[in-house]
Amino acid sequence: QVQLVESGGGLVQPGGSLRLSCGASGFILDDYVIGWFRQAPGKEREGVSCISGSDGSTVYADSAKGRFTISRDNAKNTVYLQMNSLEPSDTAVYYCAISRINLGRARYLRYWDFGSWGQGTQVTVSS
Repeated sequence: QVQLVESGGGLVQPGGSLRLSCGASGFILDDYVIGWFRQAPGKEREGVSCISGSDGSTVYADSAKGRFTISRDNAKNTVYLQMNSLEPSDTAVYYCAISRINLGRARYLRYWDFGSWGQGTQVTVSS
């Protein structure tokens, strides 16, 4: 069955970097848009970035532009989120999820357009 497993979270100081991984099984990336979302305590889940599994086109939320980079390795069926210049406001549980909608619609990064959520990985940015 479809399964997504996130990893790579941790505690990092402001200004630091982390690379999150989303390992996929039960399907191939080419057929989907893969998104990264995050949820901080008491806040709604928000979209961070997504990537087309077929052609690698990307979308970023304003909060991620210039700091985060999403990429994919179809051979490994894995999607990555490289996060640089991390800020305390980036503290959240980060999730990956997939969707069959096209990137034109996925660019709105609405969590209800995505499914098959992973269990999440905690990112804490603190000194």
